[in-house]
Amino acid sequence: MSGVPLMRRRTLLAAVAGIATAPLLASPAQAAPPKIYLDPGHGGTDPGAVGNGLQEKALTLDIALRTRTVLQTNWDVSIRMSRTTDVTRSLSSRSSDANSWGANVFVSIHINAGGGTGFESYIFPTAGAATQRLQDDVHAAVLSNARTVGAVTDRGQKTANFQVLRETAMSAMLTENLFIDRAADAALLARADFRQALAVGHARGIARFFGLA
Repeated sequence: MSGVPLMRRRTLLAAVAGIATAPLLASPAQAAPPKIYLDPGHGGTDPGAVGNGLQEKALTLDIALRTRTVLQTNWDVSIRMSRTTDVTRSLSSRSSDANSWGANVFVSIHINAGGGTGFESYIFPTAGAATQRLQDDVHAAVLSNARTVGAVTDRGQKTANFQVLRETAMSAMLTENLFIDRAADAALLARADFRQALAVGHARGIARFFGLA
C-alpha cells in the first residue's frame, strides 16, 4: 500500500479494523450568536412624549418588537428586551439588565418631541470606535429604509450624556424616530408600514455592524 495516499491508507486500515475514522483536524468552533439588547423607551406609568393621538411608549414597543422579529427571522442572533409589554422599567434597571446579561450591543428606541422633524441618533460623548461604527451602521440603515415610505429629514449623528448610554458596558446607541408632536411626522408614525421600515432599518444596521450575511 506504499503507493496509497496517507489519508486513504488510514481510512482503509481503520475500515479493516472495524472502526470509524475521525477527521485529522477538528472543525472550527461555531461562534456564539451576537447578544443584542433592544430597549423600547418609556412604558407603563411613563408614556413618554405624546401628540396627535399617539404615545411614545406604544410606538417604541411596536418598533422594537418588529425589530426583534426581523432580526430573528433573518439571522442567528440572541435577543433580550428591557420590556415586551406595557410595563414600567427604570433607566437603571435597563442598563443593569443589559450588563448582567452580557449584551454585545444596546439599542434604545425613542420618539422625539419639541417641534422639530426627522431622525437622529446618539452615542455617549467618549464612546470608542466600535460604538461609533454601530451608530454609523444603524443611523444609515434606519434613514435609508424610512425613506422608502416617506420623506424623512436627517438630523444627524449626535452625542449625549444619557444614562442608558453612560451606564451600559457595551456599545450602546439611542435613536429618536421622528417627532410625535409634528403632524407630518405623526402621520408617518401612525402607519404600520412606516414602523416596519424603521424596524427593518434598525435590524439591518445591527446586522451590518456584526458583519452578518
